[in-house]
This record gives sequence, structure tokens and C-alpha cells, in this order.
Amino acid sequence: MTEVWIDTDLGFDDLAAVLTVAAAPDWRIAGLSLVAGNAPLPVVVDNALRCASFWRWEFPIHAGCEGPLACPLVTAQAILGEDAMRSAGRSLPAARATLAAGHAVEALAAHLRVALEPATVLALGPLTNLATLLQRWPELAPRIGQLTWMGGSAGPGNHTAAAEFNAAVDPESVQAVLDAGVPLRMVGLDACRQVRVHASDAAALRALPGEQAAVLADLLEGYVRIASPDASLPMALYDPVAAVALVQPAAVQFEPAHLVMELEGRHTRGMTVVERRVPRRAAANALVATRVDEAAARACVLGALATPA
Repeated sequence: MTEVWIDTDLGFDDLAAVLTVAAAPDWRIAGLSLVAGNAPLPVVVDNALRCASFWRWEFPIHAGCEGPLACPLVTAQAILGEDAMRSAGRSLPAARATLAAGHAVEALAAHLRVALEPATVLALGPLTNLATLLQRWPELAPRIGQLTWMGGSAGPGNHTAAAEFNAAVDPESVQAVLDAGVPLRMVGLDACRQVRVHASDAAALRALPGEQAAVLADLLEGYVRIASPDASLPMALYDPVAAVALVQPAAVQFEPAHLVMELEGRHTRGMTVVERRVPRRAAANALVATRVDEAAARACVLGALATPA
């Protein structure tokens, strides 16, 4: 059983990613650290505690950083809804679990210190918590054996023409993680857009028994409606593809690259600049996802959503 710590700005696709890991038989979630991103931190915390109660999660959940290292917080609520859980009907039940004591950065640091071997981390939002940890305790960088991050892009962005949302929210944090020498695997927009979900996938969930399937069906349909109001177009999966890269590694191919953040460009701030010509032009400092087996990824994620807790 391999342990993973998940860092997240918990919206719907983050939830789908967490459920994908939770359903994987060889993986155990050691803890969840929350960060502002999709929504302000109090909304992210509320989502996480509702999810924990609904799916009876037993791992600790810690609240983390309320905003980026060096710029104001920008959220995705205009697209994802006020609670970052846009729905076609049902929402998460009101019952909430209890937040674990202690700041998320301190909790993750404690996890790294006691891990028997360098730890695996799955990051699904801005990297503010990770960067804060590494700035406070740089000696812990070697304790992270692998950081898989859904963020960035080797092509166009979505938050801006050049920048993917998670990278654009806190680009300084991404650069801080790179500067610390953490083994980073970037699962960017160009990889995630190879995996799509449809209204028919929500309908298949709705046909299953149980309240969990019913809620997930409406949340998935709400997510698909981001691409088209009538749900006629498919919607790309994002965070769950990073989870697939973790639990079903054969489904996602990576290539070494040199990754650097654009921090100053008027039109390109937050861009992940990917130099693939390694080692001729630059030494590799990351692995970048290039190709995803859509059928395998869909089966992994949708199978997890269809599995009752």
C-alpha cells in the first residue's frame, strides 16, 4: 500500500480526483491539505468537510494558505459557481466532518518528516502550500519523492491565452517548488484535454442506486455544462487525469523537460515555459505529460465515481 498526500482547492474535478485515488486498491490517502484557488479558502474547507462526511473519509483534512505568495487571489467561481461545485440539480449534503487541528503546511511537514521513505504528493490546485513549506523548511525538499501536479500547459492556457489557471493563480509558488529541486510531474491542460466526459456519463451514474451516485451524477452534469449550457459538448477532465497518472501510470506518458515560470510578462504571466530540447538546450527539471490513453483514464475515473463508499 502506497501513501499519498493530496493538496487541493477542492472543487468538483478535485473531488473526482480524490475519489479516483480512494478507489485504487494499492493506494492510501494519508491526508488532505486545502488551499485557496477554485474558491476562497472557507468555501474550499466547507466543500472538503461536506465531502468527508458524505463519503466517510477517515484521513485528516487541514486548512492551508488563504492566498498566493505574491499576488491577490483570483478564483474560478465565475465558471465553476460560488461553491466551485456547479450542479445540474443536487448538491453535497449539509452535514460536515471536523477539520483537523493545525495548519496544512505544518501537517504536511510532519507527514514528510515521519514518512519511511520520500513521500508522494498529488497537487490539484495552486502550489502555495507546497512553496510555503519549502520556503520555511527547505531541508524537507528531499523528503518529497514525487510531486504530481495538475497545472500548467505545454500549449495554450485557459485562464489567459498563455496561462493555465492553477499556474496563473500563484506562479511564484510553482517557481519556488522548481527551485527547491522537487521531482515534479506536470499534468497540464494539453494532456488533460485528451480525456473528455459527456452528459451520457452523468446519465449512467444517475441510473445507479444510492444517494452518492445521484449527487455525483448532477455534479458531473453540471461540470459538463461548463463546455456547453445544453450539455451537448464534451468537457475535458482536469484534476482526475493527474490522479490517473498516479494510480494507473501506464495510462499517462511523460517526457523530460526544463520547466520555468513566466513571472513578469504583461500578457504571459503564469505561463509554464516548457523546453523539451533537453539536455541540449537545458537540463531537465521536470517530467511533462504528453499523451493520455483516454479510454483507460475514463474507465479509471468513471469506475471510481460509480463505486459507493
